[in-house]
Amino acid sequence: MISKHILARLRTLTRPACRSSQPLNQYKLQTRRYSDAPLPSPAAPASTSPPAATLRSKSSLNETELRKFAAISETWWDAEGPFKPLHVMNPTRLAFIRSTLCRHFGKDPNSSRPFEGLQFVDVGCGGGILSEPLARMGASVTGIDAVEKNIKIAQLHADLDPTTSSIDYLCTTAEKLVEEQRKFDAVLALEVIEHVADPADFCESLSALTKYGGATLISTINRSMRAYATAIVVAEYILHWLPRGTHQWSSFLTPEELVLILQRASISIEEMAGFVYNPLTGRWSLSDDISVNFIAYGTKNSN
Repeated sequence: MISKHILARLRTLTRPACRSSQPLNQYKLQTRRYSDAPLPSPAAPASTSPPAATLRSKSSLNETELRKFAAISETWWDAEGPFKPLHVMNPTRLAFIRSTLCRHFGKDPNSSRPFEGLQFVDVGCGGGILSEPLARMGASVTGIDAVEKNIKIAQLHADLDPTTSSIDYLCTTAEKLVEEQRKFDAVLALEVIEHVADPADFCESLSALTKYGGATLISTINRSMRAYATAIVVAEYILHWLPRGTHQWSSFLTPEELVLILQRASISIEEMAGFVYNPLTGRWSLSDDISVNFIAYGTKNSN
């Protein structure tokens, strides 16, 4: 039970920042609020396999972060476990993805399978929380993660449902796919860039994986004091939604930094939106407030 004092403090921390301190969102929210985004599947059976080694790469992987996620990999589909915030946020993430990508590819957002015929890659897919609903919406999905245990959990869970069993899960990295000259219509890296060693190199790889004229989506946490208060102090130390140490404030990027990095990687930002949490309803919503959690959608330039 959350005390009235903590709820009052949460309202202060999570309400939109005042106009003078809120980061300026030049890429105004155009996304419609679609409520029919597919929900995550039931929990997967726990894996009985021993801890597996992680895949190493010379560029953007952060070994400390990989070990951190490998330690809790069997809880990906526990909706009340360490990944509960992602489960709760997922419908809102999918609403943004559905709207922006349907507009980008000229698809009907009200269709049950609007992404039919498109190839997506979910970079840093974890247990498949995002990959599965994308597959249900018709996309041909490749899910990649550098932690082998995550891939095993994702495959086990996908095999429970015929609509997701076709997902191609690979224990590899974005850099390795670039070496293989793989290309995708849409490249998604949600809640990943704050855990890599070199964000610029990582974005170069995401760009290389995106077809010319294709779409790239990245979500992360702003390096702001409000983000420190909510995403670290409140989420990790007060409400214990996440294990302590999940996030490092110094690893966060401001929206301006992310835009600049992506521009240098030939990705032009078309739209940006914030995710705002309401502690009273327990739900996330899309907003122009990008002071804490935010997502960016961009297109791959031809030059």
